[in-house]
Amino acid sequence: MSTAQISMPAEFFSQLSVNFKKMPVWAQSTINSILGMSILLFMWWIGGLLIANNPDTEAFADFAPGPALSALWALIGTEFLNDTIISSLERIIYGLFWGIVIGVPLGVLMGYFVGMRQVANMPFQFLRMISPLAWMPIAVLAYDTWDGAIIFLIVMATVWPIVFGTAHGVQRIDPNWFRVARNLGADGFQMLRRVIMPAIAQDVFAGIRLAVGVAWVVLVPAEYLGVTSGLGYAINDARDTLAYDTLAAMVVVIGVIGYLLDAIAVFLIKRYSWHAS
Repeated sequence: MSTAQISMPAEFFSQLSVNFKKMPVWAQSTINSILGMSILLFMWWIGGLLIANNPDTEAFADFAPGPALSALWALIGTEFLNDTIISSLERIIYGLFWGIVIGVPLGVLMGYFVGMRQVANMPFQFLRMISPLAWMPIAVLAYDTWDGAIIFLIVMATVWPIVFGTAHGVQRIDPNWFRVARNLGADGFQMLRRVIMPAIAQDVFAGIRLAVGVAWVVLVPAEYLGVTSGLGYAINDARDTLAYDTLAAMVVVIGVIGYLLDAIAVFLIKRYSWHAS
């Protein structure tokens, strides 16, 4: 192969790269996202082929993109899918609500008072490292309903990222702001409302973003408990009935909803980022 033949593809890709860099940022981001999802779908398709062509795994061939996406299309708009999504979102919302109600005040106290931070840091770090699912036996004993037990597990998943994210935000506040606020006659509540909460909003939403990710992961195995609704229940039911195409479709639904929840959290972080404003 001649030097000229080798240089032609190199020049083509070099020019392509230059043209790509000249595109608006949103166009570059869109193209890269499409490319990333195309690679993921291709890998899924290859995995489906390997499963279907292996005598030991061919029974699971419906995990492939074709059957899974067909099952997903059939489920879209059905009462079953709507009720399944609503049930899971309700549990996530309740759990996240209580995680915020508990986590933000604790985080503010830890960040503002050095003594409390020193006392609480070690036990809170200890509790944070315990898997939320490890609390499942206690949750089942402590709550009369399965929904209550699941919400408790989600609270245990969400509270720690919010606590430590909030505490970190308070610690980053310039001490001079507090001095100025005191000199202007601000009391404790005004300090909280006018100085602390606006300053830590970005950190709180960053903690909530982490909390949503952990909670969404915990939700599916938590819904293996005695409930008869939710995404985890739907996956468990599909597994028991050998409906692997439906099972894969529900996995796609979980991924889509999880991505949308994360996108909402990212929007809130950018909205309350002082660097972006």
